[in-house]
Amino acid sequence: MDLKTLQTGGKAALARALAHVEAKPDAPETVQLLSDAYKAPRAHVVGITGPPGVGKSTLINALIAGWRADGRTVGVIAVDPSSRKSKGALLGDRTRLQTDPEDTGVYVRSMAARDRLGGLAGLTVAGMVLMRALFDVVLIETVGVGQSETDVVRVADTVVFCVQPGSGDSLQFMKAGIAEIPHIVLVTKADMGAAAERAAADVHGALSLAEADMEGWEIPVLQISSMRKQGVDGVIGAMDRHLAHLRDRHMLAETRRAQATEWLEEFIRERFGREGLKKVAPVMLEGADSPFARLAEVSEALA
Repeated sequence: MDLKTLQTGGKAALARALAHVEAKPDAPETVQLLSDAYKAPRAHVVGITGPPGVGKSTLINALIAGWRADGRTVGVIAVDPSSRKSKGALLGDRTRLQTDPEDTGVYVRSMAARDRLGGLAGLTVAGMVLMRALFDVVLIETVGVGQSETDVVRVADTVVFCVQPGSGDSLQFMKAGIAEIPHIVLVTKADMGAAAERAAADVHGALSLAEADMEGWEIPVLQISSMRKQGVDGVIGAMDRHLAHLRDRHMLAETRRAQATEWLEEFIRERFGREGLKKVAPVMLEGADSPFARLAEVSEALA
């Protein structure tokens, strides 16, 4: 399957492509497809993270509805805990995300986290790169494991961290150094009133103690009630402003290239160990160089 076929083939073609990537990640046709998709980014990639129970899935339902009302297409990667027996996703995407199966503008894929502690699944990078070439927005929901949620920074353009009022999440935000992760902070369940206001104030306090953002972006702290559809437009607007900020400062392509370099280093380290990584260091990507093609070259050289 080539990229043009994927772009015109709808949900069925994407499902087949993801299955092929998972089954044959090193096949030449897989490398070519991923490389072509990597060089044709279209979507704004948004990562949603936060502790379990904070309401990420409810938020995503509201965001999908907002984007679709605006005419934007949406791809979703929902990373779930793994079944100890089957190693598959413990929670299916349709269990929590309420999308219209007839809507060709929305595609949801569940992925099992398995033994990865960074909140993401092993297939997330490849899935994101394929979806990024197809949709207007790609949304990645992490598994939700607290302090191990930092991997999302390595795949998303904009990272949203969710805090639940009255749960101690805001204290965790300060203790765990998570203040360095997000570009936007959301206090969910804003209909809780005073508790939501206190949580927002706590987060503002934590952010005031964090190091200044090198991007020159001031992190907004927003309150949202997904169930009541309150604040959704404001959240989408903040995401759009962050993307515009990256583009205005010519940082988007460079950020993505830095992320791709990190993916490549991790792939090499996982496959060949630290000694293998040392043999090919430094790992550098320039311009539109594909990390997938580079990995194939390294694998052939080190095998």
